[in-house]
Amino acid sequence: MRRSASDPDLRVSLAGLTLQNPIMAASGTCGYGEELAPFVDLNRLGAVVVKGLSLTPRAGHPGPRLVETAGGMLNAVGLHNIGIEAFVRERLPRLRHYRTRIVVNFFGDTPQEFAAVAARASEAEGIAALEANVSCPNVRHGGVFFGSDPRLTYEVVTAVRRVTPLPLLVKLGPHAADITAVARAAEEAGADAISLTNTLLGLAIDLETRRPRLPLGFGGLSGPAIKPLALRLVWQVAQAVRIPVIGGGGILTGEDALEFLVAGATACQVGTASFADPTACQRIIDEMRRYLRRHRIAKVTELCGTLRMPAAPCLPPLPV
Repeated sequence: MRRSASDPDLRVSLAGLTLQNPIMAASGTCGYGEELAPFVDLNRLGAVVVKGLSLTPRAGHPGPRLVETAGGMLNAVGLHNIGIEAFVRERLPRLRHYRTRIVVNFFGDTPQEFAAVAARASEAEGIAALEANVSCPNVRHGGVFFGSDPRLTYEVVTAVRRVTPLPLLVKLGPHAADITAVARAAEEAGADAISLTNTLLGLAIDLETRRPRLPLGFGGLSGPAIKPLALRLVWQVAQAVRIPVIGGGGILTGEDALEFLVAGATACQVGTASFADPTACQRIIDEMRRYLRRHRIAKVTELCGTLRMPAAPCLPPLPV
């Protein structure tokens, strides 16, 4: 179907899937999907990425789990989830009624656990893709983040790739010394797309008690405060790999989302914005469409990777 600038085409191709638009509800911010249904027509979204699932249920961290910060928030949820078996049995049947793509985010303490969750998810009907969260610690390597080391990332992605035919997205965080090396390792091991960025480790302090505002101290920083960092990571990784990149971090508006596409992303994940505005994903799609109409752009893909960077941009050796 041909589209015009007055009726722009928001469809994008991602890891063998066609999404009706680039907006994905990010893992950990939309529950298991239906939690957003009272506020958003899930059928209008490009995809819903459900909360991270493990092999067995996890209780997560004690509360409070969220702290508002300037330009964002810190979270220390602790990967609380019902486990893959309960999800497949109790939640997935209801999600099958939606035409939007359902993506399962998942994690494990070891590569073998990653593979076990992926294998179980791959047996279930209605899951369009998997998103491996390698931004969690490897218990056999002293808590080092899987996604901080190209070798560990390669090990996890290889184990998962062996057990699933589903499109495999790999979610990276901002703490790797060389994010491009990690992304290339994921690609070499069989990833179909790279998703970034996960949260940035942060700290909030209660000055009256001189204690952290979160019971366990640190938390993951998300929201508009990390958007410049996320844009830089997306641009770097898009230059380094041949597979699609999914961008996210601080997206509040349609213009924010389009900036990620210009930086090289194929699709975008919206997360923290939904806490302040549960309709954010749907509103952002509408704002993207209005931008395209205003600028007489017929297809959203015309913007992808169009950033005009200097010939030799100045990059620090480590994330700032």
